[in-house]
Amino acid sequence: MKSLREALRWAEEKNVAIGHFNISDSEGFKAVVQGAKELKVSVIVGVSEGEREFIGLEEIVSLVKIARGNGLDIFINADHTYSVEKAKKAIDAGVDSVIIDAADKTLEENISVTREIVNYASGRTLVEGEIGFIGKSSKVLEKLPEGVTKTTPEECLRFVRETSIDLLAPAVGNVHGIVKGGDPKLDIELIKAIHEVVNVPLVLHGGSGNKDQEFLEAINAGIRIIHINTELRLAYKEGIEEGLKSGEIAPYKFMEEGVEEMKRVVMERLKLFNKL
Repeated sequence: MKSLREALRWAEEKNVAIGHFNISDSEGFKAVVQGAKELKVSVIVGVSEGEREFIGLEEIVSLVKIARGNGLDIFINADHTYSVEKAKKAIDAGVDSVIIDAADKTLEENISVTREIVNYASGRTLVEGEIGFIGKSSKVLEKLPEGVTKTTPEECLRFVRETSIDLLAPAVGNVHGIVKGGDPKLDIELIKAIHEVVNVPLVLHGGSGNKDQEFLEAINAGIRIIHINTELRLAYKEGIEEGLKSGEIAPYKFMEEGVEEMKRVVMERLKLFNKL
């Protein structure tokens, strides 16, 4: 089986991106696994601090290991971890990667916190750092969050050099959540410039809400992982609401609509990201 590092090397060679989908329960996990299995592509399951507290850190790590044992190239990322202690706990639990998110701090503070996690991981887990603030909400937003910024290639190079991170999530016009009226356009030239100066894979957060053509341009510019969360949450909610209309009370029956709607989103995104 490929390691996540090997899967990322393959993605770089093929000029594609690995889809990263946040889940918080077994239904979400089922949708991601089924979609990736049908398309026979690598996939990353993401669980933020809140999501892994709900489903259970050890539980979701075990589910991923079982799926991997069945031949699926599936990986688990401890997404958006704000606490050093929780990042260390995720590493000890055996996740493939962890994001220590100190993007709302000064660059110096961000470097210090991120470097601490890199040192603790000591090669056991890939560590992702985030630079530039793109908001924190995975929901439909009335307007662009205050304080959203873009980062510069120079800042990214310094950040990578001083932290020794394995993955970099830069602010390039992306935003968490979906903004009513349309998300800001991704800065493709900025992605290219960052890709040219850093030697680690680039991650695009806040993918929900961006247009298909933008994703393809971002991938061609150097993005190797794309995060999708809000789209899945909306699909799940709409699917369950549809399932409940029948009056069905068996959870495995009315929730199946939610799984199918999530799977539809997962497959659409995986086809696009892998240029299938």
